[in-house]
Amino acid sequence: MSGTCCSAEICDATASKGFRKALWVALIVNASMFLVEVIGGERASSVSLWADALDFAGDSANYAISLAVLAMGLGWRSRAALLKGLSMVLFGGFVLAKSGWSIYQGIPPETMVMTIIGFMALTANVVVALILYAYRSGDANMRSVWLCSRNDAIGNIAVIIAAGGVSLTGSELPDVIVAIIMASLAIHSGWAVIKQARAELYSLRKGC
Repeated sequence: MSGTCCSAEICDATASKGFRKALWVALIVNASMFLVEVIGGERASSVSLWADALDFAGDSANYAISLAVLAMGLGWRSRAALLKGLSMVLFGGFVLAKSGWSIYQGIPPETMVMTIIGFMALTANVVVALILYAYRSGDANMRSVWLCSRNDAIGNIAVIIAAGGVSLTGSELPDVIVAIIMASLAIHSGWAVIKQARAELYSLRKGC
């Protein structure tokens, strides 16, 4: 993040028609994949698919918030980013708890469903990530959108790997390990967004 306050160029870029269209695409794709993974996670009894489904739900809400504050000032966008960062951290904590419950139950998930949905989700998120790549820098609101998309693509690859691990071992542990990794990534990224948003709000309070 730059040490200076919000420049006119960043504010104009944030409110651009291109970024707004990219957010709408991301919102539609994430909401659709949330429904697919909720159904698939239930059928496969996969905690990593459930984690990915919750991630899609959280991202859908994040994109909707980003659209709502897109034309507002940096202060409102930074507050929205702060909320999104907190939601990412909370999501990570929920997944960690869900993973512990999965270990307690000890039931391996259905790998075929995991693999098929994992590839579907990966394709969707790669498309979204490529669309949002041009907006990966800028204020905390823009950065949080990019991080959500990047994390999703990484998580999808991890789900596919987990399906292979479960198939080879007959154990639920690969599924749980992937869910824990996804949770840790969400917490780390959420904290990064929170720090940048707080720095931007501090700069505004200082009158930059």
